[in-house]
Amino acid sequence: MTTPLLHTVQVHKALGHPARLRILAMLRRSELCACQIIAVLGLAPSTVSAHLADLRRAGLLIARKSGRWAHYRLAPSQSTRAMTDDWWRRVRRDPQIRSDAALLGQLKSVPVEELCQADLNLARLAISRHT
Repeated sequence: MTTPLLHTVQVHKALGHPARLRILAMLRRSELCACQIIAVLGLAPSTVSAHLADLRRAGLLIARKSGRWAHYRLAPSQSTRAMTDDWWRRVRRDPQIRSDAALLGQLKSVPVEELCQADLNLARLAISRHT
């Protein structure tokens, strides 16, 4: 069992990396497939998987499998919402967060299967990283 002290350390460690904050920002509006998160971050799938695992261990995310796809969403707890609301006020106008949101808006129009069939290659889907 995790003690309150260890849990607090896990949460703060999870919030201590830009990629993980970007993931949390993306998930504020809706559940996403891991491949969508990978495509927005532009990082290796193994790297994104490690970041997602850190966020899950901290209790900030919930994962759901649906066939081949892993979907993630913010944990619905009050403490999670309070923590994410706090840092969200600080980063919501950040250019990277805004760019991620714009790219994610484009990606949501593409079925997850199609995104994966394109090997997460946004150019093959006529989607530009620069919005």
